[in-house]
Amino acid sequence: MQTQRLTPTVMALAAAGMLTACGTETGSGSGSVGSRPAITGVHWSVESLTVNGKKQQAPADAHVEINDKGKAEGNYGCNGFTADASVDGDTVGFENAVSTKRACAKRDAQDFENTFKQALGNGDLKAAVDGDKLTLTTGKGDSVALTSEPDAPLTGTKWNVNAVGDGKVSASLPKEVEGKAHLTFGKDGTVRGNLGCNNVTAKAEVKDGTITLGAPRSTRMMCEGAAGDTEKKLLKLFDGKVSYELSHGGLSLTAADGTVVSANAADPKGK
Repeated sequence: MQTQRLTPTVMALAAAGMLTACGTETGSGSGSVGSRPAITGVHWSVESLTVNGKKQQAPADAHVEINDKGKAEGNYGCNGFTADASVDGDTVGFENAVSTKRACAKRDAQDFENTFKQALGNGDLKAAVDGDKLTLTTGKGDSVALTSEPDAPLTGTKWNVNAVGDGKVSASLPKEVEGKAHLTFGKDGTVRGNLGCNNVTAKAEVKDGTITLGAPRSTRMMCEGAAGDTEKKLLKLFDGKVSYELSHGGLSLTAADGTVVSANAADPKGK
């Protein structure tokens, strides 16, 4: 992680927090006061950025969120971020902003990220809410458009694995495996997917925040290098009980030995 100037997505998130702090609403998540919905605890998907009258669509992963403790986090299409968020009237301030330092494989994601950094800087943002829409506008008239996103269901969702860790340290999948490993839990009590090399199927019983996975049945391709290492780690989920946690478009699976697998819901539109 590296310290950097706060990006507009972080500011967008904090602006959402500003509305809560100013007393326009109470609670978090799906709660609301009157016609204004709660904004903290909501996963806001960044739809677009308009700078100097030019509209730029956001990458599928771009999102922002703020919790009730003044912590902002999210992703602006390529790199993730975290920051402290403070509110003084209608002015939002930030400290200790950090972001990942990942090279963006897709040019459009990199361009969008650069536009955020260069165009909005750390100026104040004004927020306007209309149903599930949030619009953030800078003093120059540039704007960020966001839409609230409900939790993805565990079953029926294709979960793209993006990281494996032990609860303390999480490592992104190697580039050679990115986009290959995925799991889908079916309503028929099974799980199907790919471990980064071989396809896999197994029984999957979901109950009380846990999933009991049966012995894996997989294809028999020889897996070497990064693909083989990833497969060995993911196999630790099977033939035992794992706990799971859903967070908007994310899923975390924790195996009995402490292995933690993180995944994102695939975009149903294929973005």
